[in-house]
Amino acid sequence: MHTAFIALGSNLGDPGEHVRKGIAALAEMPQSRFVAASSLYRSAPVGAVDQPDFINAVAQLSTGLAPQPLLAALLAIENRYGRERSFRNAPRTLDLDLLLYDAQCITEPGLCVPHPRMHLRAFVLAPLLELAPACIIPGIGPAADLLARCSDQIVRRLAP
Repeated sequence: MHTAFIALGSNLGDPGEHVRKGIAALAEMPQSRFVAASSLYRSAPVGAVDQPDFINAVAQLSTGLAPQPLLAALLAIENRYGRERSFRNAPRTLDLDLLLYDAQCITEPGLCVPHPRMHLRAFVLAPLLELAPACIIPGIGPAADLLARCSDQIVRRLAP
């Protein structure tokens, strides 16, 4: 079994509900066992900033799926919840990103792990650290140190 961390995000409709449904869908993935999910966090959009705030979380899975089939399963969940990719950083009903897969560095067509921008985003690092306080991002460094470098990004943990 492999340890995978998945980022979840939404900013359309009822984003908190979309993220909760995404977590439930992850818990039902084949060849996988749901381990934990972080609290929900609110963050401002990155890139295309003229859109609603996001609700974000991170989930941890133990999975027998290889990286590419895992990614395919994540994309299928996104599609089930109406994900449209009209432009880069567009508003979305549900976004699922494979952040980490064990301590592996993977570069394949359509897949880059660790996620190539995760170390620059407080909305990923804060919930990740909630689940894995000693997390080291392979080839980059301790997630806690990286979050400290994102101090200009406002991310608020939401009450349960």
